[in-house]
This record gives sequence, structure tokens and C-alpha cells, in this order.
Amino acid sequence: MIIEFEQGKIIATQHEVVVRINGNARINLQAQIDELTLIAGANVVTAVGSGINWSLKLDSNEQLQLLADEIGIAITCY
Repeated sequence: MIIEFEQGKIIATQHEVVVRINGNARINLQAQIDELTLIAGANVVTAVGSGINWSLKLDSNEQLQLLADEIGIAITCY
């Protein structure tokens, strides 16, 4: 599944997520599903583990819910 947001796109499968940031730098962020946390309210995706440490703010709660549905993990509420 591909989810487009203001700064780029997220490509999600059952095993991993790849984030492609628009712009000349061609930044790609990648993480296995087990390393992701989805945070409600702030609409943030974080990846921590195995040398990975990044976070990404999505445009809306709907995008976060689409991602959660696609990869099969719960959204965390703090």
C-alpha cells in the first residue's frame, strides 16, 4: 500500500515500511514492522531498534489509521 503525505510517501507491506521524502536529497527511511510505534494524537510514526532511530509526523489521524490497518499493529495513545 502507498500512503501519500505532504512531505512524500509511505510504502507499507506486511513486513516493512519505507518512507520516501520528496526533494533533491532523495531521503529514504526504512524499518521492519517490529521496530515501529504509531502514536495517536501527534500522528507520529517512530522506528527504534537495530541501529535505527527516526520519527515522522503524518498529516492526519486518517493516514496513521491507514498505516496501522495495513501493517497490523495497534496505535499507541499516550
